[in-house]
Amino acid sequence: MTHPVMAGFVARLAEINALADASPGFVWRLQTEEGNATGLRPIENDELVAINMSVWESIETLGEYVYRSDHTALLRRRREWFERYGTSYLAMWWVPAGHIPTIDEAFERLAQIEAVGPSPFAFTFRHPFPPPDSDGVLEVNDLDTCPA
Repeated sequence: MTHPVMAGFVARLAEINALADASPGFVWRLQTEEGNATGLRPIENDELVAINMSVWESIETLGEYVYRSDHTALLRRRREWFERYGTSYLAMWWVPAGHIPTIDEAFERLAQIEAVGPSPFAFTFRHPFPPPDSDGVLEVNDLDTCPA
C-alpha cells in the first residue's frame, strides 16, 4: 500500500470507506483499528493480497453503493492498482442478522464459486440468489451490469 502506484487508491480510501459507512443499507465492514482492511494479510506470506468484506441489508443497497456512488470512480481505476485474484474474486452470500462473516468464510465461498459457479451458497451480482427465508423470488434490476 506504500508503493507509489497505489497513491491514488490510498488517497481516497478513507473517503470511500466513510461513504460506505454512511450509505443506506450498510451494516458492517471488515476493518483494522485504523478503519480499513488494507493492513490485513489474509494469505500468509502473500503481501499482495488485499481483502474487502462488508455486510449490507440487501443486494440492491450494496449495488447502489458499489455502482452508483463515488465508489464507481475507484472501480473504474482498479486495474491501475490491483491484479485480478484468480478467476473468482467476488462472492456474496446471505448471513443471519447479527452474524459477522469471517475471512475463512469468504475464501470458502470464493472456492465454491470457482468450483461450481454461483449457487445459493455463494453468488455474484450477475447471478444473485434470494435469501434462504424468502419466497424464492428475487427482483433483479440493472445492477448486474457494472458501469465501471
